[in-house]
Amino acid sequence: MIDAIRKMAAGNFDEWKRIRHYIHQHPELSFEEHNTAAFISQQLDAWGISHTNGIAGTGIIGVLEGRNPGKRCIAIRAELDALPILEANEVAYKSLTPGLMHACGHDVHITCLLGVLRILSTYKTEWEGQIKFIFQPGEEQHPGGGSMMIEAGVLKNPDVSAIFGLHVYPTLPAGMVGFRSGQYMASTDEIHIKIHGKGGHAALPHQTIDPIAISALVITALQQVVSRKSNPVSPSVLSFGMISGGTVNNVIPDLVELSGTLRTMDEEWRNKAHYLIHNIVTNICESFGATADIDIPKGYPSLYNDPSLTASSEQWAREYLGVEQVKSLDLRMTADDFAFYSHEVPGCYFRIGTNKGGTELTASVHNPHFDIEESAMITAIGTMCWLSLNALR
Repeated sequence: MIDAIRKMAAGNFDEWKRIRHYIHQHPELSFEEHNTAAFISQQLDAWGISHTNGIAGTGIIGVLEGRNPGKRCIAIRAELDALPILEANEVAYKSLTPGLMHACGHDVHITCLLGVLRILSTYKTEWEGQIKFIFQPGEEQHPGGGSMMIEAGVLKNPDVSAIFGLHVYPTLPAGMVGFRSGQYMASTDEIHIKIHGKGGHAALPHQTIDPIAISALVITALQQVVSRKSNPVSPSVLSFGMISGGTVNNVIPDLVELSGTLRTMDEEWRNKAHYLIHNIVTNICESFGATADIDIPKGYPSLYNDPSLTASSEQWAREYLGVEQVKSLDLRMTADDFAFYSHEVPGCYFRIGTNKGGTELTASVHNPHFDIEESAMITAIGTMCWLSLNALR
């Protein structure tokens, strides 16, 4: 099977490019991926692969069966959505929708999952078990399409015993893959704070309750949550990316709004940090006569790669690609809603190298210049096929 997979993954390269180019040219925002879902469904129909549309809005699921389907079921997941970014690449397959772009590689992820299904459906008499495929909406937007797919029961009937996901990685050259066992990516929570003061003339601050001055104290004090309250062996990041208040230089406003993010690697500490943020903001505001509205909606949990499944997957990848093509990954403070799946069943989320020779196509994801060396899809599709078959044994 390993030779058959390699041959088909490489032999259908033009097909993989055709699929990826269409999806890349037609990006859609989170939970609005109607055309993308229709294209995937049409492709699955053409290959005779049964599936169900309209899960959690635009999601698609299905089960590919080999021999003895009741033996075991694993799952593979890909995401449908793009980002509100104006593409800066001048390529034939450039986004046709100004202001929208597949800048996080979800077009690649969709193509890879379709490629896996194409190959394994061709050889379904050669393997045992079931492969559930999950095309989910809204990875880029709270509450995360992964959580909604799980609520819709995609890990049940049949029950999934392990799940795989992959992601583009411009740090690695095409042809390589990367793994990390255990804790890999951070949880991410939005922080929204409104500080209500009492506005007035800037020349008469004693008659006001200045929410701008108070917001400066709040931001400074909240840095203590990470620097003095968190365990230094478990990384945390607390950052504010937006502060809004006032309209002119000589008027103290009534209201200042702050927005930021909290990222952690430990779920117990995450909950404690929420409490500390509420407590610090409330006490500072009260001490100056102000009030605060504090909203910290829970976002994605930390992403945990099952140690046993990941160690096995890393070894299977070495068998397929060669030892030198498989690398170890560092912890990342970015987040992905694959984490929801990894808290439900054993998961393995790995990276596929996408740059060219270490010097070209190195722009990071979420960047208007992001693109990939497309031969990376050959590596990704073949590797995922091989991991899946081994996980079904």
